[in-house]
Amino acid sequence: MDSCVCAALAARNYEAYAIHFSYGQRTQERELRSARAVAEIVDMRQFLPLQIDLFRLIGGSALTDRSIAVPDAPAEESAIGAGIPVTYVPFRNAHFLAAAVSWAEVLGAQTVFIGSVEQDSSGYPDCRPAYYDAFNQLIRTGTRDGDISIVTPLIHLRKKEIVQMGVELGAPFHVSWSCYSGETEACGTCESCVLRLRAFREAGSVDPIAYAAR
Repeated sequence: MDSCVCAALAARNYEAYAIHFSYGQRTQERELRSARAVAEIVDMRQFLPLQIDLFRLIGGSALTDRSIAVPDAPAEESAIGAGIPVTYVPFRNAHFLAAAVSWAEVLGAQTVFIGSVEQDSSGYPDCRPAYYDAFNQLIRTGTRDGDISIVTPLIHLRKKEIVQMGVELGAPFHVSWSCYSGETEACGTCESCVLRLRAFREAGSVDPIAYAAR
């Protein structure tokens, strides 16, 4: 959901290119179909799908290790984000950003968008503002011209505000995917589904995707 809104925002303001990662996550094929559809609808200039296998081999996350179950969200929604959950993929965003910055250098692009969110999220450490400040310093010192910046336009927003922004932008929520485990229907019970459903409810909108449980 967040990446969908971020893509719509980038495509509105820039000549935009989309990059997607299949990294051994449970919903890998479903997410790839969703990303392609979003990129097409918001009129990205190019869609670059990349496949990396290291997270599946490393394990340690319920998203990439089938021996670790994807848990249901806590009964109290306020408990989401209180600690780092088993769905955290160790240092994942650093790998994503490194590839995106490499492509940006080739394209001559100066801005890399990522839809990370700190508020109303699962508490992943690679979604904090300080993380992106540090990564931008790395880019300044480790790229050819040092003029590429990572931007996180959603990072301080509540999930309901992201839904509201997406509605205003005409973001294609109907092809987006957030569920950690379902590929035909969203499970409706994992943290990602619960956060998404709450966001649409609080924004006064209806989530257009199908759920197996409500």
